[in-house]
Amino acid sequence: MKPSLFHRRQVLKGGLAAGLTAGLAAVLPVPPARAATPPTLRPAPRSVALLGAGEPPTDVWAYGDVPGPVLRLKRGAEATIRVENALPEPTTVHWHGLRIANAMDGVPELTQAPIPPGGAFTYRFTPPDAGTFWYHPHVRSAVQVGRGLYGALVVDEDAPPPVDRDQVWVLDDWRLTDEAAIAEPFGHMMDLTHAGRLGNVPTLNGRLVETVPARAGERWRLRLVNVANARIMALRFTGHAPTVIALDGHPVAPHAPAEGRILLGPGMRADVILDLTGEPGSAHAVVDDFYPRQAYRVVDLAYGPEPAVRQDAAPLPTLAANSLAEPDLAKARPLDLTITGGAMGTLRQAVLKGESLDIRALVQKGKAWALNGVVADGMKMPPLFTLDRGQSYVMRLVNDTGWPHPMHLHGHAFRILRQGGKDVPHRPWADTVLLAARGTADIALVADNPGDWLFHCHILEHHQAGMACVVRVA
Repeated sequence: MKPSLFHRRQVLKGGLAAGLTAGLAAVLPVPPARAATPPTLRPAPRSVALLGAGEPPTDVWAYGDVPGPVLRLKRGAEATIRVENALPEPTTVHWHGLRIANAMDGVPELTQAPIPPGGAFTYRFTPPDAGTFWYHPHVRSAVQVGRGLYGALVVDEDAPPPVDRDQVWVLDDWRLTDEAAIAEPFGHMMDLTHAGRLGNVPTLNGRLVETVPARAGERWRLRLVNVANARIMALRFTGHAPTVIALDGHPVAPHAPAEGRILLGPGMRADVILDLTGEPGSAHAVVDDFYPRQAYRVVDLAYGPEPAVRQDAAPLPTLAANSLAEPDLAKARPLDLTITGGAMGTLRQAVLKGESLDIRALVQKGKAWALNGVVADGMKMPPLFTLDRGQSYVMRLVNDTGWPHPMHLHGHAFRILRQGGKDVPHRPWADTVLLAARGTADIALVADNPGDWLFHCHILEHHQAGMACVVRVA
């Protein structure tokens, strides 16, 4: 099967497509919410009906189901989460976006030893920020995340805004065969050097979903989480006007998304207020059209026949800011990071494990990308940057490649100041910044969390092929 995503009712080619529509999940499955004290997570192989009842099941790896349970934590309260590894290989859990102690960050060899098969590890941390986050492995993450190991994590505000429904939408795409099996192999050189492992089946909360029931006049809070290996998404809510209230978990001034689309690279999140202004009985598509030639319908908002619950929407809420140290731009020190490599790139030579190799030798070793001329191999590596604790920095990121890259920094949040040479409205806090092909970005942070922190592309195949480094805060 070709790894491309087709229009919503033509997702799969071949024999599976013929019977697909009848077996589609009728409505959005909601990941089960959990109490403030999270359960034990047990990553293990299992079989899941990604395509709905009546269709072949898919063998996945999961924290119970795909996605794993929504973990709801309290800001400022210690969480204790035990992970029992029932996989046939080692694993860890990384708490994506949480600014927690380095020893709990879940990066193998860098912050902890991998959890062996049959082993267990207990994570203890105190989330300092309210918002929408997620969790996933960092051992062979392109494979383990690609097989279904991920879940959403919500740290509740002390006074959340009133809404009719607070929904988590975990967005993924899968590369499946006609028999609904996960397509092998992972780590194909085309994926490593191009756009990453793009799938051909979109799922919403772990299922191929047809509709989400809606009622006119309701107000929703949608927590959108892009957990895909590689797919960048640009969500358009046709017939509606979503308002963004938080990005990567951190509040922003409520605003309409640029060009009416909510842009999410892998690893990125957005909290959105959606007022349901459709007429009773109508249906409105949610469309992902980041790749215009592969635009597809994610799901329909399907209004029931009931009259509107209210006629006039309440004022839009503004979330209380998290307590983050504001970078002092007047005293900030400069940092420069240049990304090179990939197909049709300019990389000719780079350093791998202290040895300078030409691009042909690098490709033979499964590597294709470099940061400041250095190729990552594994997680344990000398720091590319050493930052003074408490100091402000402004980093200029230059993407000298023909592919976009969502760059994710562990353990910190940063202000996005500029992208493509233009000032960014609202200067949002984020942990992941999406660099356009041949694009630039300027980010500012205070190095206030000590330890060795991973900084990498969240297109997981790019990370595997060398696009990562360590930032030390001492």
